[in-house]
Amino acid sequence: MNSKSKNPSLIENISSLKGVGDKSRALFEKCNVRTVEDLLNYFPRDYDICGEIKNVSDLVSGEVAAVRVMAVGNPAVRHVRNLSILAFKAADSTGEMNVTFFNMPYMLGTVRGSGYFVLRGLVQKKGSSFCMEQPKYYKTEDYLEIMGSMQPKYPLVKGLSNNLVIKTMHQAIPVTAYMEDILSPSLKRELDLIDYPEAVRKIHFPENMEEFLKARKRIAFNEILLFILKLRFLKKEEEQSINNYPFKDEKETDRLISMLPYDLTNKQKQIWKDIKNDLMGEHIMNRLIQGDVGSGKTILAFLSLLCAAENGYQGAIMAPTEVLARQHYEGFMDMIEKYNLNMKPVLLIGSLTAKEKRLAQEGIENGAFDCIVGTNALIQEKVNYKNLSLVITDEQHRFGVLQREKLSEKGYMPHVLAMSATPIPRTLAIIMYGDLHISILDEMPGGRIPIKNCVVGTEYRNTAYKFIADQVKQGHQAYVICPMIEETEEGSSENVTEYTQKLRSALPKDIRIQTLHGKMKGQEKEKIMDMFGRGEIDVLVSTTVIEVGINVPNATVMMIENSERFGLAQLHQLRGRVGRGTAQSYCIFINTSGKEEAKNRLEIMNKSNDGFKIAEEDLKQRGPGDLFGIRQSGEMSFHVADIYQDAALIKEAAAYADRLLLEDPDLVFDENAPLKAALLANSFDFTAL
Repeated sequence: MNSKSKNPSLIENISSLKGVGDKSRALFEKCNVRTVEDLLNYFPRDYDICGEIKNVSDLVSGEVAAVRVMAVGNPAVRHVRNLSILAFKAADSTGEMNVTFFNMPYMLGTVRGSGYFVLRGLVQKKGSSFCMEQPKYYKTEDYLEIMGSMQPKYPLVKGLSNNLVIKTMHQAIPVTAYMEDILSPSLKRELDLIDYPEAVRKIHFPENMEEFLKARKRIAFNEILLFILKLRFLKKEEEQSINNYPFKDEKETDRLISMLPYDLTNKQKQIWKDIKNDLMGEHIMNRLIQGDVGSGKTILAFLSLLCAAENGYQGAIMAPTEVLARQHYEGFMDMIEKYNLNMKPVLLIGSLTAKEKRLAQEGIENGAFDCIVGTNALIQEKVNYKNLSLVITDEQHRFGVLQREKLSEKGYMPHVLAMSATPIPRTLAIIMYGDLHISILDEMPGGRIPIKNCVVGTEYRNTAYKFIADQVKQGHQAYVICPMIEETEEGSSENVTEYTQKLRSALPKDIRIQTLHGKMKGQEKEKIMDMFGRGEIDVLVSTTVIEVGINVPNATVMMIENSERFGLAQLHQLRGRVGRGTAQSYCIFINTSGKEEAKNRLEIMNKSNDGFKIAEEDLKQRGPGDLFGIRQSGEMSFHVADIYQDAALIKEAAAYADRLLLEDPDLVFDENAPLKAALLANSFDFTAL
């Protein structure tokens, strides 16, 4: 992100580093790491902090802990099919625990008769006994050496080990000397920020928590400041843009509103009035509708598109997934036929055949279609619009500023309407959606049945399974969310791959269970979501990939494993996948940590279905001790910064950005040259919004 005119050491391919051959290079490339600079900007997702040694009697189920024990009894290896199992009891002066190693028969000689040793791993409770499976083994003196240290844990792809990333990173660290600092010395002193190269070194290998927090603060500030400055320049440019598509207040939208089987809420009426004023005003519209799941954003989008068609213009709505795009298209078609509306929609998504795409593109170019519904396919080079006057992005936080700009460029400065169900506190939304006028849709339509919630421990799982089976028997469907795709080195959370197998054993054989995760190919994901939507899958075991873009009114149960690992706002987004039909819906939050603190935090979900209240609580509860452990997937996807944890930093960065632009509106002063260069650099990715 910040390099002195790309010093040769920074732009070297990572294959120049020792131990990175063709195979390793290909794995790094899957993580978008190609150069040494890319590697240095590949920040840890978390840290493994080797805590103090605990007594067996003080262990807590769900925690990763270290104990100093010795093997008791007579450890032995047994074989089950192709699996070797070493199971034995280990004890200290306070109690006993069960230990199991799989396919590690050599550990028998290590633990037998060797006196005391340290085991570190995930603690589980089975019956009345604590147990560890596949823990790490240390000699006592070796563990004491690393106790208290912070070992980085990196995002990995299959085949790429954390150890290889660490070894490669150690080689790259000296090159941080060539990374440029974009902030002036005076600002760093004012905000107590360390130098950028130092921050990069210390975020990878902090010696203690204090070092980590200083490094994280500096890198987060860089990300936030550049982001806010980009938005300020966008807003300045757009506020000066004259409305090239002046709308007239046609009557077709009024006719539709009068025929709807429900009344618009007061908030919907107010926002619709604001949208019409924007469309008929002197300058182009740049508006965000921020509203909870089910608050009625889609009808406002449809009214806006209908208004564009009435005025002889084209409008486009871009959704983050094909499933959501198709749902919008089918919903629009139903309303057009039901209310006899003069509007011609077309669906443009990647999975269409070549002929279907060609016909859609031809109709878009010659104006035969005036409402274009799709995904990223809307911004492909081959798509040309006749008179695109309105661009709508659904689930705004899933699209980058660049994507929105790219769609806008398909027309001649069209109006922009963005929609988001991500509940962000208003104070932060004003900053983070800085180039948009914000409309808060915080009034829910009547008639919705509130979701029933419960926060439970792991001992409730079997009861939850029976409840899911009962709901399926009644003709409904269920989601089960796990935070991971497959087992990791530490193995401390549920993963969809193994969980699917576990669920198939626990539920009746006639229940159809399928897996869904983000690493699947796009078409495979769309197929599974489509099958679930059509009722051909009863239980979907998924990562947070279903957070947006799937609307299945028949799904009545959402069960979230390891729910303490998610931010409250994201849990609310996940919960929003149920409660969309006429039947009572339920959300089960499984707290696997066993910690009272996590239980209290999750109780907020138990007590409220209001996304904005939950977002405010999330904001209050964040602290520096969260590290990267609780992240909001998808929203404002910075590498390090987090909109909840860094709320104070966001306000500082916004205040500084405003002051800076007041003194130097075009960043022409010498001391601001590095900042301007970073803003203009192609390598900077403004996809956080």
